Amino acid sequence: MSVIKVQNLCKTFKVKTKEAGLKGSVKSIFTPSFREIHAVNNISFEVEEGEILAFIGLNGAGKSTTIKMMTGILHPTSGSIEVLGMDPANQRKRLSYKIGTVFGQKSQLWFHLPPLDSFNLLGSIYELDKEKLKSRIELLKEVFEIGDLMDIPVRKLSLGQRIRCEIAASILHEPEIIFLDEPTIGLDVVVKQKIRELILKLNKEENTTIFLTSHDAGDIEQLCKRAIIINHGEVVLNETIKRLKYDYLNKKVIHIKYNEAVEIGNHDLDILKNRGDAIKVQVDTSKQDIEEVLSSLIKCGKVEDIIISEPPLEEIISFIYKQNKGGDRDEGAQ
Repeated sequence: MSVIKVQNLCKTFKVKTKEAGLKGSVKSIFTPSFREIHAVNNISFEVEEGEILAFIGLNGAGKSTTIKMMTGILHPTSGSIEVLGMDPANQRKRLSYKIGTVFGQKSQLWFHLPPLDSFNLLGSIYELDKEKLKSRIELLKEVFEIGDLMDIPVRKLSLGQRIRCEIAASILHEPEIIFLDEPTIGLDVVVKQKIRELILKLNKEENTTIFLTSHDAGDIEQLCKRAIIINHGEVVLNETIKRLKYDYLNKKVIHIKYNEAVEIGNHDLDILKNRGDAIKVQVDTSKQDIEEVLSSLIKCGKVEDIIISEPPLEEIISFIYKQNKGGDRDEGAQ
C-alpha cells in the first residue's frame, strides 16, 4: 500500500530582479520585474508502507522543497500530494500527528534544556497521555541508549548524542512516516553506523516508513532498497539500490601508503594518484575482484596503511546526471 503519492508536482518561486539600465530608477522601484525559478518540475513517485527510500540529489536539486510540500510547510504550485491519505497543504495539523521529521542541521530539541524536558513538552504538543508518554520515553531511552543523556542540556551533548535524541524525539508520538534530512551529516564513522542501525531497527520493529535524504553513499547503500535521484527539480532516476549498486555504486577507492617508494608494475589498475610511497587506485568491482587488487598492491612493498573508501556521492550523482542528460527519465518507475 502506498503511503505517499506524488503526481505531477510543481513548485515555482518568483524572485525579484532589477531591470538592466533601470537600477535605482523610479520605474524599478514601483514596477519591479520578476523571474520564475522552477524548484520542482512535474515529478511523480510513490512510497510504499514500511519502505526506506533514498531521495537524493546535489544541493539545489529540489529535495528540501519537495519534503516541505510533503509535510505541509509549502503549498504546491500545481500537481497533487497524498500522505497517509491526507493533503498536506490542507490537513497539515492532522498530518503532523502521523509523521516525524529530523533535520541534521536543525534541532527540534530546546538548546538549553535537557532532552527529557523537550520530550515532555513534545508529549504535551502531541497530546499524549502521561502514562503512555512515560512508558514511551522509557522504551526510547533503552532502544537509543540515551538514559544517561536525559538530564544533560542539549548544548552540552556531542553531535552524535544529539542526533540520537533528535530521532527519539521525532518518533515519540509513534509516527507512521519519518522524514530524515541528512541525519548522519558531520558524524564520525562509528557514530554514523550506530545511527544507521537505529534507523533499521526503527523500520523493522515499528514498520516505520523512512524518507531519507543524504549525501553519504554509505547511508543509501546500507539503509535503502530504492533511490529517487532528482536534478533541477526533475526526476532523472528511480531505481532499486540493487540495480543502482550494479550500475553506479560499484567503484571503490584504495588509498595505500608504503614505508618507501615502490614500483607497482602493470596490473591493469586505474591509478588516480601515484606519489611513489602513496598510491590511490580506483577499482570497478563489477569488473575486478577487490581482494585480488589488494593482494597485488600489498606484494609491491611493505604497507604502512590501507584505506578503502567510496567515491563521493556527488561524483556518482553527477555521473548519473550526465548519463541521463537529454535521455528518457524514469519518473514513475517503482
